Amino acid sequence: MTPCLLCHSESTASFFEGNTQSFYSCSQCGTVFRHPSNFISASEEKARYLTHNNDVNDPRYRQFVSPITEKVMEEFNTTSLGLDFGAGTGPVITEILTNKGYRLNLYDPFFHPDVSVLNETYDFIVCCEVIEHFKKPQKEFSLLKRLLKPDGKLYCMTHLLCEPRDFTNWYYKDDPTHVIFYMEENLRWIRDNFGFSEVKIDERLIVFSR
Repeated sequence: MTPCLLCHSESTASFFEGNTQSFYSCSQCGTVFRHPSNFISASEEKARYLTHNNDVNDPRYRQFVSPITEKVMEEFNTTSLGLDFGAGTGPVITEILTNKGYRLNLYDPFFHPDVSVLNETYDFIVCCEVIEHFKKPQKEFSLLKRLLKPDGKLYCMTHLLCEPRDFTNWYYKDDPTHVIFYMEENLRWIRDNFGFSEVKIDERLIVFSR
């Protein structure tokens, strides 16, 4: 059996096979995930991230993250402390918000590996194009929940799997660093099982409230 990457249930079945890659689905929480035997190594993963052209001054990149930056500015003021979790090589969200007077710490296991920032708690956490990379999502979501202050919010962006029948042609699965995919069903499971009070989904923007 292949346990679910998220809920660890063994109620999983083959979902899609192609190009040497296997994907499974879970009947317990609804998660679709890449088979762990197809995960690439940490060094290969880092090398792929280094090919991303994440220029913090690129207007298109700044526009891409605007659902998160605008929501943070709408819901928090500059006295709040934030965490850019999985900030990557070009932490554009931090760049935009600090220029508006906000304070954020950075964490990324490859590019900003200062684990001391994980000893603090935060009013808000931003997690842009990160959660689809979680090889141990239970560990990561437990950590993110713990890092939030009461009434804190976790802002995530990812491409939701809205039409499973179109998976064959879905570009998002073709990135080998994308190992877990999200939809309304497993986002609700995360809300209920990690103790978030609410989850709101607005296209690619997902907001968990503590």
